[in-house]
Amino acid sequence: MSGVLRTALQERFCMETRPAPCGLTVFGASGDLAERKLFPALYQLTKNGQIPTNFYLLGTGRTPLSEDTFRARVREAVQRSFPNDPLEKLPSFLEKFYYHPLRYDTESDYTALATRLISLDKKHQTQGNRLHYLSLPPSLYETVMDRMGRGGLAKEKTDGGGWSRVIIEKPFGTDSDSAHRLDKIVQKIFTEDQTYRIDHYLGKETVQNILVLRFANIFFEPLWNRNFVDHVQITVSESLGVEHRSGYYEGAGCVRDMFQNHLFQLLCVMALEPPTSFEANRVRDETVKVLRSVRPLGPENVVRGQYTAGRMGQDTVLGYLEEKGVSPQSRTETFAAMKLFVDNWRWQGVPFYLRSGKRLAQRRSEVAVRFKHVPHSLFLPLQATDLLANTLVLRIQPQEGVSLSFETKHPGPKLCLSSVDMDFGYGQSFGPPPEAYERLFLDAMAGDQTLFTRADWIHESWSLLKPILYSDVPPWPYASGGWGPAASEDLLSRDGRVWRNEE
Repeated sequence: MSGVLRTALQERFCMETRPAPCGLTVFGASGDLAERKLFPALYQLTKNGQIPTNFYLLGTGRTPLSEDTFRARVREAVQRSFPNDPLEKLPSFLEKFYYHPLRYDTESDYTALATRLISLDKKHQTQGNRLHYLSLPPSLYETVMDRMGRGGLAKEKTDGGGWSRVIIEKPFGTDSDSAHRLDKIVQKIFTEDQTYRIDHYLGKETVQNILVLRFANIFFEPLWNRNFVDHVQITVSESLGVEHRSGYYEGAGCVRDMFQNHLFQLLCVMALEPPTSFEANRVRDETVKVLRSVRPLGPENVVRGQYTAGRMGQDTVLGYLEEKGVSPQSRTETFAAMKLFVDNWRWQGVPFYLRSGKRLAQRRSEVAVRFKHVPHSLFLPLQATDLLANTLVLRIQPQEGVSLSFETKHPGPKLCLSSVDMDFGYGQSFGPPPEAYERLFLDAMAGDQTLFTRADWIHESWSLLKPILYSDVPPWPYASGGWGPAASEDLLSRDGRVWRNEE
């Protein structure tokens, strides 16, 4: 097939998100997230011609910065992210960046902020459309939301223009009670249609592609059920320790930091029923149904761990209790593993094994669907269980892609079977995938909430975790550089299964 024809056919199956003119206010613009992720993502969108021409960004923060100093920091952040890029569009990109000092608890500062936004709206002809991004510590959400409401930053015009939206970073609350309290404050100021609760995992290409794999290919969906699937493993492992985040991590732990959002989102995308359409609330309806179908968690199906000193490659690393800012008596878990069951017609009896942790052997995020063994082997003396079960692996990071293992015969007169992989890599086929924040920024500007979390999903996820959040059981120790505590292996071995570790 010629390149021209291939491109033409691909274009027939494209749905492009086109954002409207708008201004973007970043609360916490002098912080780490803004510099590492948000500004580079916005530059890449600008480079690709995806940011509207009528656009500006107003950074706010407690740090008093001049406009020139702020733009210099944005320039450095972009240069760090793209060291080999000539950055030809950087000067025009920076011209649309402004800064406004803001004391987060001072109401008069928000009045001045609103006045500044009106001026920038007129200058850049954004039609009064505004997107507010809370790149802040969660402890500030309630205060900032309240002051935004009093300052009139959530108001929308009634003539069909001038929308106002807010993006809220995870975590949304620390448990069921705090999530409900924060939600009440948000709902007083912004409607659900204006609220975009972000989980950047949903913006990753492989996570989005799970829905395409399932519902755009005829051969996956008939196998996607208890008749053919033995179990599902979801792993999000990190080789780093807590680094400079010990202050946050001591109050959160692995379950709050990773399971309530990232891992439960992956669970829902894997297990949901086919939506009636690829429309935001149709998709989100089905993800909520998954959580409502999950069997209540008991302590027998949860393992918590905490890393001790060990070796990562050639380096000796500290244990969690030795990290700066961590209490020597801390019972905060840095690892967790769970066995879940989705009690519905499709998944009854199929275990979903979820795990995540720090200081593990590899940085890896993947979902593995292990299919059942063939019911009868034709290749005596091999038994059905001697043949390796087919496995579909969806790699989310570091090398995005999909692989499917299957059995084949070695060439030659002997009947020798072995497992091989049919592999698809995003990088080889399409080039490096875009950063998750690029897609999520575009969707928020365009008013598409499909990849953002709805309030009822948040409450269901916290409710599911409620029985285990305040456990008094000390976490199991595990040496840095391994795959977590032995109790995690036992979680599967008692079912006759093993984790995918070095595969």
